[in-house]
Amino acid sequence: MRHRPRNAASALVFSAVLTAAALLSQQPAAAQANSNDDVLVQMKQAFQRGDKGRLAALLPQARGHALEPWAAYWELKARLQEAAPNEVQDFFARYPGTYQEDRLRNDWLLLLGQRRDWDGFSSALDGFRMGDDPQVRCYAILVEALQSGNTTQAQAHEVRRNWFAQKEADDGCLTAADRLVAARLLSPNDAWKKARLAMEANRPQAARGAVTIAAPDALPLFEELNASAAKFLAGRAFVAAKSRKELVVLALVKIAMADPEQAATQLDSKWGPMLSAEERNWLWGTIGRQAASKLSPLAGSYFANVTKNGDLSDDMLGWRVRAALRTGQWKEVAPAINAMSETAQLEPTWVYWKARALGVAGGDDRRAQARELYQSIAGTRGFYEMLALEELGQRTVVPTRPAPLTPEEKNAARSNIALNRALYAIAIGLRSEGTREWNYATNLHDKGGMDDRALLAAADFACQREVWDRCINTSERTKGTIDVEQRFPMPFHDTVLRKSQDIGLDPAYVYGLIRQESRFIMDARSGVGASGLMQVMPATARWTARKIGLAGFTPGQINDHETNITIGTNYLKLALDDFDGSMALAAAAYNAGPGRPRSWRNGPVMEAAIWAENVPFNETRDYVKKVLANTTNYAALISGRPQSLKERLGRVGPRDAAEPEPNKDLP
Repeated sequence: MRHRPRNAASALVFSAVLTAAALLSQQPAAAQANSNDDVLVQMKQAFQRGDKGRLAALLPQARGHALEPWAAYWELKARLQEAAPNEVQDFFARYPGTYQEDRLRNDWLLLLGQRRDWDGFSSALDGFRMGDDPQVRCYAILVEALQSGNTTQAQAHEVRRNWFAQKEADDGCLTAADRLVAARLLSPNDAWKKARLAMEANRPQAARGAVTIAAPDALPLFEELNASAAKFLAGRAFVAAKSRKELVVLALVKIAMADPEQAATQLDSKWGPMLSAEERNWLWGTIGRQAASKLSPLAGSYFANVTKNGDLSDDMLGWRVRAALRTGQWKEVAPAINAMSETAQLEPTWVYWKARALGVAGGDDRRAQARELYQSIAGTRGFYEMLALEELGQRTVVPTRPAPLTPEEKNAARSNIALNRALYAIAIGLRSEGTREWNYATNLHDKGGMDDRALLAAADFACQREVWDRCINTSERTKGTIDVEQRFPMPFHDTVLRKSQDIGLDPAYVYGLIRQESRFIMDARSGVGASGLMQVMPATARWTARKIGLAGFTPGQINDHETNITIGTNYLKLALDDFDGSMALAAAAYNAGPGRPRSWRNGPVMEAAIWAENVPFNETRDYVKKVLANTTNYAALISGRPQSLKERLGRVGPRDAAEPEPNKDLP
């Protein structure tokens, strides 16, 4: 090889994958060793550019390489539109059972569906193992309906669910929905509801597709309202309302997404009487959700106009709960959760808050029901599971480790061709490809995925190779057991503890944040330019280096783990001090910048758990909860003593005016 593996771990992966690849291709391992990793990297780059000629020229050089299936996939995928069916079948035959075969089968099925080649689709579907593409599933239901002449209500429900969930105007579920509406298995009202959801998500193309199904004659008016909802309501809406009042609903939805107060004024004073109760409820739910996501005190009053919670979406109901928690309106919490879909009601978030609401309501029966709810989720797997555990009078402790893996179990993971190929791809810089193949091997190749023992063995394989993100994520998939050392590893142990303790920072908090930020990937780089273990932005790194007197700092040092931890821990400590020691606020600042949580903390004083659940950004809300849960687990590991998440959370409220001004230049 032109480029030798960069470290011992890579060398081990390389050695293992040569053996695996030789078994796959029936070529001598020596042939694989002569392969050139650069060819694969160049082919990935050519694939990203859509350079079909370059891919075709490089493919012969990739033959016999351990990652040959990727090279062949990129080359054929780039020209799949023009490829002959026999070329696709040859690919399936050459790489049977691989992720690449199933990935291309997924791509081919989507193309056959778009072409309405139903016979070809049925033939290709038989070997499809992944089964996680909603569009393919919608096409499959459509094909079953065409072949059998009927569709079940369960199939119609599945199409509706997938269609409502899709963001873009993808062909599969749109086509299936069109056929099902024509067959009266879905109603035009379903199509109008899809249009509402698409308008809420700012996806006018998807909304246009739904309107085309519901009322194609209404498309010109839809185009007018999409161009300017305010102008439409001021002019043509009265005419439209006589026959297509659904268009008025879409216009008000569009206004509500940008200005909920303006939409509330219009609905209350002008349009409400023209609409049905269900349409009014949906609009008040939309307005309430938007106000709640802006932490507006008006959110509760908007939700109060809803006469039937069942008319709202799960997302609206979730924000109704959050707004009620924020203002202490506990009596509104359980009814809103009870109106959610069965799937949503089982989420630990809503199980926990429903139990809390029942406890506040009081009475022996309600308290008993609350206890049952806590018991159903209590554990150490996540934020609300830990809080439920504390409601039952217990604290987070290190779970008992499972029985040690046997040599046979370890060998099964180490001889798995797909896992080896995934680790090798990661080792040469093809992290996205390696991650996808690893996830497929552990979760999708066989129906139901690997069992717990196989997952633990696969995670151990990744841990031993120091591929920490696959180690953690694979171990997290176990259902009946927890290996805490796999889930919460502590790379760079001495450096993290020393740097944290030197500045009075809890090392468990640092580990909790790194685990969420980078999964301990040294060369991790975010889409906005954050780098390294602690995902530090270049400007933040320069500011922090100046602040702490780190002489001679240059941006290129940020990927050195010692420097990255020095910069990251010091910035985290400055943020923590800036937010009065609140771990929740400082974590939000680390993720979203300090300006936003400074604004989000204004309002009533509340439990930090309620505050965190009301964080307006989905990503930051999830981030804060995961960092605090991680921190609690790491504290139990490091200290060997039971730990309280609640104590770490504390309470959140406006800054005390008597306290020093915050560090206003904190980036």
